[in-house]
Amino acid sequence: MAPMRSAVAFLTTVLLLTSGCAALSGTQGGDPDYAVTAEENLRLGSEALENKDFLKSQKYFEYVRAKFPYQEAAREAELRLADLDFAREAFPEARDQYQSFIKLHPTHAKVDYAAFRSALTHVEEYPSDFFALPPSEEKDQVEIRAGLSTMEEFLRQYPDSEFAPEAKKHADEARKRLAEHELYVARFYTKRERWKAVAQRLEALLTKYPGTPFEEEALFDLHEAYVKLNDPKRAEETLRQVLRRLPGTPAAEKAQRMLGT
Repeated sequence: MAPMRSAVAFLTTVLLLTSGCAALSGTQGGDPDYAVTAEENLRLGSEALENKDFLKSQKYFEYVRAKFPYQEAAREAELRLADLDFAREAFPEARDQYQSFIKLHPTHAKVDYAAFRSALTHVEEYPSDFFALPPSEEKDQVEIRAGLSTMEEFLRQYPDSEFAPEAKKHADEARKRLAEHELYVARFYTKRERWKAVAQRLEALLTKYPGTPFEEEALFDLHEAYVKLNDPKRAEETLRQVLRRLPGTPAAEKAQRMLGT
């Protein structure tokens, strides 16, 4: 039995040493085999990024940036390094790199790409709707507000960008989620019969985030809040808002009946 144990121990040692040498010779240690041209190194770095070999990819891109600083490839490498941080979900770092690119190269052909991806880092950090956690509308909305703000700014600066349609979708989704959050808070205050707070949250929803799927519910809830506050003038104006905002809908017909006209 003793010789058997010795043999096993020997084989184990050999395997550990072999795997250690393999790790040192792999992408985790040392430099990759760099190509002659900047373009080829970019290609190799992009290929490594697609394979999620982040360290190897980073080395290729940094090599291009350092070795060919006056070539267009160096600018591309800067963007790819930001993409690398985005891919590994280091979103604040990616955002910083995209913003740095925009400041250094404001007239670059891909500046809109950098601006869009910078805004997209906020979208990636939205609160999750994972089933084991509270609904997203109950969580902190800081990143969603930042996502809306940066997407709207992107659309103002680059209205003709190829990324504009996607940016608009993200902006609309952010408005919807923020409106849902305001409605959630209004319901919280409704349960406690704090009608002034209810009215304030619903007014904010309708002013800041018009046109969302929650508009009808918010308007009728706001009408109820003003009724509870003994403010018939504002209650009536809220019903008239329904007529203006949702013409030709069942909601408008309901508001018309409530107005008695």
